[in-house]
Amino acid sequence: MRELFESTIERLLADLVTPELIRHCEAGHWPADLWAALESSGFAVAAAPEHLGGAGASWEDLYGVVKAAGRHNLPLPLPETMFANWLLGQCGIEARNEPLGISMRSTLSLNHAAKGAFFDAPWVAPAEILVTGTLCDVPWGRDVEHVVALVPGKRTTLILLSRRDAEVSTKQNTAGEPRDDLSFKNTTPIAIADVPADWPDDVIWWGGAMLRTAQMAGALETTLDLSTRYATERVQFGKPISAFQAIQHQLAQMAQHTGSALVSAEAAFAESGSQLATWQIAAAKVCGAEAAGAVAAMAHAVHGAIGFTHEHALQLGTRRLWAWRSEFGNQGHWTQRLGRAVAQGGSASLWPAVTSGRLAALSST
Repeated sequence: MRELFESTIERLLADLVTPELIRHCEAGHWPADLWAALESSGFAVAAAPEHLGGAGASWEDLYGVVKAAGRHNLPLPLPETMFANWLLGQCGIEARNEPLGISMRSTLSLNHAAKGAFFDAPWVAPAEILVTGTLCDVPWGRDVEHVVALVPGKRTTLILLSRRDAEVSTKQNTAGEPRDDLSFKNTTPIAIADVPADWPDDVIWWGGAMLRTAQMAGALETTLDLSTRYATERVQFGKPISAFQAIQHQLAQMAQHTGSALVSAEAAFAESGSQLATWQIAAAKVCGAEAAGAVAAMAHAVHGAIGFTHEHALQLGTRRLWAWRSEFGNQGHWTQRLGRAVAQGGSASLWPAVTSGRLAALSST
């Protein structure tokens, strides 16, 4: 299934996602035709169980799809929609083949006696259950149909909210991608359910970090390809600049960082199932964030001033690398989280954690 997904998404994005379209979207345009093509492909619901309207695909199957979204600078919330539908499916709620949102930070609360109650099954929320608060930095929040969020309590509750019930404050990240705040006041959820008991309270934070690792890996591939091609074609002093040792050294370093990010991101997806692989996700986010900074800097050094121009494709990817490395936790956040978990487990737990890929303390730090 993975090979089929990768070949399909690659053909689709290669044909439809152009630098001109990306620039148009950064100016505030929603590419309806492109989303319609993605919707028809079924990728938006692929991570949901088959009996709930999805394809039952694993995260290992979908790694190539998320990576392709990063490689082509996809100006749509496809990765977030896939993850939102996975969350819904894991809680027994039917998938939605439409743009969905997730939030990087939330202040939501339930103002009903049912707050923290245990629900035996997902259900349409009655009118007396109301939600108040703000979902911050929702990717394409102004354009999504619904947003999936978590509300803490005695047991964490998943809710599905309509974007039309929210007051939207529009914002953008460094790459010009919408990162909007959605504020709700006494809003009735569309659906509500208790999350699985073994999920971390911040599972959306973990899932968002996992998505960004694959997107950064894809963008790093493109950045390396552009730099290698430019160095081969650009002639200085009678020979391609790729013949100069300083440029060769930079390209080699870029390849090393890109390879590290690719392997670590793929491991995070391959090890994630009904529970997300926290150790692998944290490590991959550290590797990806470090690579993003180093590779983007060296790519612009190789290209010189031309790489910063609006007309050149390089800055479309590097601006996303700079943005994505900080979303759902920057390098410092994940480095500290890994360090605290290792320290909490004690020195005797470090090597077993490395060999098994599991560190019990990590998801609770």
